[in-house]
Amino acid sequence: MTYRFSTPVKASAATGLTAAVYRQMSDDFLGPLPTFQVLAAVPEVLAATWALMREALLAGTASRVDRELVAAAVSRANRCQFCVDAHAMLLHALGEPKLAEAVVRNGTPTEARHAELVAWAQASRSPTATEWTSPYRPEVTGTLLAFHFINRVVSALLDPDLLPGGLQRSPLVRSVGGWLSARTAREPKEPGRSLTLLDAATTASPGWAGDSPVGVAYAALTDAAARGGDLLGDVARQTVTATVRWEDGRFPARPADWAVDLVRDVPGADRVGTRIALLAAFAPSAISVGDVALWRLSHPADADLVRLVAYGAITATDHVARAVASAHL
Repeated sequence: MTYRFSTPVKASAATGLTAAVYRQMSDDFLGPLPTFQVLAAVPEVLAATWALMREALLAGTASRVDRELVAAAVSRANRCQFCVDAHAMLLHALGEPKLAEAVVRNGTPTEARHAELVAWAQASRSPTATEWTSPYRPEVTGTLLAFHFINRVVSALLDPDLLPGGLQRSPLVRSVGGWLSARTAREPKEPGRSLTLLDAATTASPGWAGDSPVGVAYAALTDAAARGGDLLGDVARQTVTATVRWEDGRFPARPADWAVDLVRDVPGADRVGTRIALLAAFAPSAISVGDVALWRLSHPADADLVRLVAYGAITATDHVARAVASAHL
């Protein structure tokens, strides 16, 4: 597993909030995986991302199989192969090998309820086009929103292979990985435990979440990730927000050219940052070494790159969340 643009501090050297997050991950999940370590340069984003995934995907009483299926299906819709492979392995861990392999092959599950969940998750990529909303419980909706964010961060900042040489694409390897992680995957998790890691001053939970810890975690992630927009000027931020709304999840045919065209009227100092944020929202794997090198001329710290990517990712995620919110007014 390699990081595309940075080398995060090893888990053994983590301190403060980052170390606290890693300890909880070791207790409740599979440890501090690269998915989260890549965010460690901005501890408040790391903590909120973990909190949302934990409270939505791992805790609560909704079917864990349903939630893993949603995680894998939305990851496929977002073309995040890393996350598809990871959550197919966890479906193996939960005793659902046929369901796992159906998702990997982009097939339709045989059970009608599972097929409906997959179709719902995939449609969320372009919520306006399909008048998409969510009839599901906060844990399921929160899982979908968590992975709209995580998919984009992973595709921007990590290589797509979960294991060396793409070994995770072998059904046998997925099966063995599932067997090894089965005990951790099946253990019940107490809701709300991650909320102690969050800033107490976050905004109110969204209406779709009710009084669930999922809503607190989502609000915290929205607050923390949106602060990355402070790295850009007003025109740049307006360009990112407006593009996310009018493009509605459409994959650009030629992402690099598409992004260049969109930033022509942005002030020169903000063009490369706006380009990276737009790509993070729509085609994160298209962020190039050249893009990052130009950004680092004025923002050399890893933290600023993470903040910028998180800003693009949460802007796209919030577009989906607004479709849910509109149905709860």
